Amino acid sequence: MKAFVMKEIGRVGFMEKPIPRPGPVDAVVRTTRALICTSDSHTVRGGIGPRENLTLGHEAVGIVDAVGSEVAYFRPGDRVLVGAITPDWGDPSSQNGYPSQSGGPLGGFKFANSKDGVFADYFHVNEADANLARIPDGIPDEMAVYCADMLSTGFMGAEKGSIPIGGTVAVLAQGPVGLMATAGARLRGAGLVIGVESVPRRQRLARTYGADEIVDFTGEDVLGRILELTRGEGVDTAIEALGADVTFQTAVKITKPGGTISNIGYFGEGEFVRIPRVEWGVGMADKTIATGLCPGGRLRMERLLRVLETKRLDPTHMTTHEFRFDDMERAFEVADKKLDDVVKVLITF
Repeated sequence: MKAFVMKEIGRVGFMEKPIPRPGPVDAVVRTTRALICTSDSHTVRGGIGPRENLTLGHEAVGIVDAVGSEVAYFRPGDRVLVGAITPDWGDPSSQNGYPSQSGGPLGGFKFANSKDGVFADYFHVNEADANLARIPDGIPDEMAVYCADMLSTGFMGAEKGSIPIGGTVAVLAQGPVGLMATAGARLRGAGLVIGVESVPRRQRLARTYGADEIVDFTGEDVLGRILELTRGEGVDTAIEALGADVTFQTAVKITKPGGTISNIGYFGEGEFVRIPRVEWGVGMADKTIATGLCPGGRLRMERLLRVLETKRLDPTHMTTHEFRFDDMERAFEVADKKLDDVVKVLITF
């Protein structure tokens, strides 16, 4: 089969690989749609260290091609969604209530980290009964694929942000994950959602997904403007959705005492992330910093699919570019270098 791989740090390309085979509790899925994520760029640049000929990608849907002898819930031919996070459900972390963290520092984030990812004609899924979800007939592949990571991660930012009904929320950066955090904040009952973003297309999308106000950091002081919008109090919840030291510090500064900084950004560079001491109340402001890796598993994916099925949200507004898998090298360049006002790139197999 054809696979799109990280050949070494900074270099990608196609190569031929054997079609994987399922273990007794596993499945092999034939890929139909996939999305390119900024995390793929972090990986290629060395964010998780050197890798050789590792298949990239972690957001995909497809058709079950083969299942192991012990798989009870799925059969070849089923149209399925696979979460970006595929935990080992017997791991102690999973049993302790943190399934996304199972097995090592990257937890259940196995695709394109500890095993080959989904940018291939076929890919392997561990513990199929727990990590696959059937896609309802009314949801097209190009919509369902957003549940794998973007909805799960963005919504997690809102979930871990302890947003009170009617509360105030700021989402720093309106890339795909930030946009879904904005949508998640609205779904969780926020009374005021502030999007921090400078790119006009992303500003418009932020309003589409529920932002009441947009703060453009290139033309105004973010801290001053958010304090103005919140009558000098700061927000109940700040969601950091970029993964940069400066935005993390801003998130701490704009959060009121007793509020929550919910971090969903991928910090792919630098040795430290700093906490501004005074705005943190010199450690005594009761500001909670919550972090997480997006939840995976069948139940999580089924719930996200239900949000789409009941038309609470349409994530396909984020799809700005579409390429065939044969054109993956160009597709990755567009996504990696943020060319042509890209938001999200869809790959069709």
